[in-house]
Amino acid sequence: MTRTSPRNRNRSLVKNAGIIGSATLLSRILGFVRDMVTANYLGTSIYADAFFVAFRIPNLLRRLFGEGSLTAAFIPVFSGYLAANKRTEAKEIAQSAMTLTAICLTIVTICGIIFSPLIISAIAPGFSATPEKYELAVFLNRIMFPYILLISLVALAMGILNADGHFLTPALAPVLLNLCMIAAALGLTPFLDNAALALAIGVLGGGVAQLLLQFPVLKRHGFPWRLRFNFRHPAIKRVIVLMGPSLLGLAITQITIFCNTLLASYLADGSISYLYFADRLIQFPLGIFAVAIGTATLPALSRAAAKNEWHDFSDTFSLALRLLIFITLPAMAGLILLSKPIVFLLFERGHFGSHSTVMVAQTIIAYATGLWAYAGLRVIVPAFYSLQDTKTPVKVGAITLLINLVSAFTLMHYFQHLGLALATAIASAVNCLLLLFLLKRRLGDTVRIIGLYRAFSQTILATAVMTAVLLALNQIPLTASVYNSHLHEGVRLVLKIAAALSTYFICAKIMKNPELQDLQGLISRRRKS
Repeated sequence: MTRTSPRNRNRSLVKNAGIIGSATLLSRILGFVRDMVTANYLGTSIYADAFFVAFRIPNLLRRLFGEGSLTAAFIPVFSGYLAANKRTEAKEIAQSAMTLTAICLTIVTICGIIFSPLIISAIAPGFSATPEKYELAVFLNRIMFPYILLISLVALAMGILNADGHFLTPALAPVLLNLCMIAAALGLTPFLDNAALALAIGVLGGGVAQLLLQFPVLKRHGFPWRLRFNFRHPAIKRVIVLMGPSLLGLAITQITIFCNTLLASYLADGSISYLYFADRLIQFPLGIFAVAIGTATLPALSRAAAKNEWHDFSDTFSLALRLLIFITLPAMAGLILLSKPIVFLLFERGHFGSHSTVMVAQTIIAYATGLWAYAGLRVIVPAFYSLQDTKTPVKVGAITLLINLVSAFTLMHYFQHLGLALATAIASAVNCLLLLFLLKRRLGDTVRIIGLYRAFSQTILATAVMTAVLLALNQIPLTASVYNSHLHEGVRLVLKIAAALSTYFICAKIMKNPELQDLQGLISRRRKS
């Protein structure tokens, strides 16, 4: 059996992650434009709280059922059939999975619309004290609930295409959601006189647009949409078995956010919005880098596990972890040191005032302490799924969920919404470290994590130098009149980021960092192509 060379395997992983990251970067930029529009129209008012809670429910279900348990269970099983050159059978599996998903999520959507009052009462019981906020959240939730059906089908299409080596179209799908929400906010708000309702309509339109984008690409890859009811196929049964326990295992971070939303509903008005906007900024590096690397890694790990090619498994998993370390640690330092100017530049306008800027910036710092753990989970948890082990993440998830609840209850009394963000970071750190330990113990000498300590020490050193440069730049005095100018603050922020990145990459270059060389190789090959 011929094995892929480590160099070609690394190039493939970095290339695929680069494709996903580039598309995600475009989506995140538009996402910030969307958030700027949202902040301008809603600020951190009760209308913002109602919209974010209503949107979080279908979004949470999307991550649990769609991008979470469904794709995590489907890709390893589906990749096994592709690796065995059984494409005809793989097509039947894909079509049966799409049909079953459509049926089940249609039922879930109908139930969600009917029982929206109960759902809002459960996720945000504190809303009952403000009837206007509660009734608006119920109304918006009913409008947006079909999004779970649409986006889960998109997520399954993503799994099919990723397993077949195509990453661009699925990664571009969120771009359409952001465009639809921006267009709806700008175009419908003057007629509806309700920006929250306009945004909800944009969410629904975005779900439809994302699904329509996938159909022609699926057809070109030999997996056209067809109704097929072969639910007794062994692969479908295996996916269903793996899906059950993976609901908690892969989506533990989302469950902690759900719990934080519930607790935040008892805090001062605006607390949910502070957590939302801070989470959006934390998701920027996660989406571009961690999610991109994790998405590209799962099919590669699944193929290696299906063929028992453990050397390939080791190389792929190790490279993914090293890339995450190389990118995440400096991103964490940058978010902590630059949180206030970033929030000011992106959001402070309209109903989003200076007090909101300070509150969101502080929340970002609390969340950012766990950025390394959020990123690590994007690779470590899929490694378990590639082995078709969904039970271990569930057991660890139950432990860390309990840690999150205890931490949140304790810290929120002292630090309000900041305590909830810190609880998320603590629980994620425990989750990440414990899963990494259990994965290493399970695989023993079969899989080795290569070069991790070297990557960590080099990255820490380069990040420390970068941090010193940012701290020095932050000491440069700034008059109040200049600080209140978005243009001047934007120029200063860009210069600081450029100085920080230059310092970091120069340090990495001096230390001959292999991860930097992999990234430079990808960029040079794109320029030549």
